[in-house]
Amino acid sequence: MRILLLSAYDAASHRHWRRGLTARFPEFDWTVLTLPARYFAWRVRGNSLSWAFGERDTLSRRYDLVIATSMTDLSALRGLVPSLTSTPTLVYFHENQFAYPSSGREKSSVEPQILNLYTALCADRILFNSAFNRDSLIEGARRLLKKLPDQVPPGLPERLAERALVVPVPLADEHFQAPAGIAPQHPWHGANRAGPVRIVWAARWEFDKGPDRLQAILRELERRGLDYRLALLGERFRHSPAEFDAIATEFRHRLDQFGYAATRAEYRAWLRGGDIVLSTATHEFQGLAVLEAVAAGCIPVLPDRQVYPELFDEQYLYRDCAADIRQEACAAADTLIRHASRLRDQGVSAPAVDRFSWAALRQTYARLIDQLAGSASAGATAFENGKAAKANGSG
Repeated sequence: MRILLLSAYDAASHRHWRRGLTARFPEFDWTVLTLPARYFAWRVRGNSLSWAFGERDTLSRRYDLVIATSMTDLSALRGLVPSLTSTPTLVYFHENQFAYPSSGREKSSVEPQILNLYTALCADRILFNSAFNRDSLIEGARRLLKKLPDQVPPGLPERLAERALVVPVPLADEHFQAPAGIAPQHPWHGANRAGPVRIVWAARWEFDKGPDRLQAILRELERRGLDYRLALLGERFRHSPAEFDAIATEFRHRLDQFGYAATRAEYRAWLRGGDIVLSTATHEFQGLAVLEAVAAGCIPVLPDRQVYPELFDEQYLYRDCAADIRQEACAAADTLIRHASRLRDQGVSAPAVDRFSWAALRQTYARLIDQLAGSASAGATAFENGKAAKANGSG
C-alpha cells in the first residue's frame, strides 16, 4: 500500500504523531512531505503552492491513500494537482483554528478557520485527537457560517460530523515501559513518601499554557506553607512570557529543574520521579505532556476546562475560574494539597492511561487505513473491469 503523508506545519506534536504512525506500519510504502513550523500565516495559506510546484513529481505518483494534517490546504492542493482528486484522503486535526486562543498580537482574520473548513469538507474521513477538538470545530464552523451574508449551503456542520471520528495521538511505548534504571545522582531518584511533594509542570513556554496562573498557584502554595519541589519543563521560545523569568527568581528556592531537559531519557526521569503533574493551560486539545507524566506515575492536577474533563475524573480537576486567577489559584492549591496528603498517607497511584498507548490504538488506525485505501482499490478495480468489459463488448 502506497501512502502519501503531508505535514504542512510540522510542529513537535505533529512530528511525534507522524513518526509514530510510519514506525508502527512499516509494511506500508510511505512518502512523507513536511514543511517547517514557522511563518504561520504564510505556511497555512501557501503550503499548497509550495508543494504543488516544488514537489509536483512526488505528488503526481499513484497513491492508495493521502493522510494530511489539518494545516494542509487540501482543497487547493487537489485543485493544483488533479491526480490527487481520485485518491481517498484522511485529515488529522491536532488542533483547530476555531478554538485556538489568541495572544492579542495577531491580526484578526477568519482565513485560518476557512482553510480548516475547506480541508475538512474535502476529506473522506476526519480524525480528531479529542472530542473537545471535534466539537469545538463543528460548533465553531456552525457559528461562522451563520455570520456569512448569503449563499451558504445548508447542512455543512452535519456533513463534518458524519465524517468525524475521535482517535487520539498514541503515547510512545517508552512511557509504559519500566526504565532500565535512573541514575542515583538524579535529584528525584528514589522513594519520596517522607520528603517534599515533587511537582512537574511540562508544557510549551507560551501564553496559552497559563504562566500567570502557574505563578499565582505557586504563590498560594507558599502562603499555605506546602513543602514542595518544582521541575518546570518544556520548550522555551525566543519571546516567552515574562512570568517564566519572574518564577525563576521568585521561586528559585523551590526549583530543581528550569527549562528543557537535555535528553528524552532525562525528561522521562523527571516524570518518573514526580508525584504530581500540574497544568495551568488555557488551551489544550489533547494534553500529551500531561498524559506522558501520568503514564510515568504522576497524579494529575488539572483545570476543569478544554480537553481535561474528558480525560480524567472530577477528583483530579480544579475549578476553572476564568479571568479570576487568584480564585483559581486557591482552587488549584486545594486540589494539589489534597492529593499530596493522599500520596503521603495512602500511597495512592496515578490513574491508568493505557487506553492512549499504541497497543490500544494501533488497530483503530489500521482499520481506518484499510477501509479508506481498500475502498479506493475496489473502485479502481471496478473501473478497470468496466473499461475491459466495454472494450470486449465493442470488439
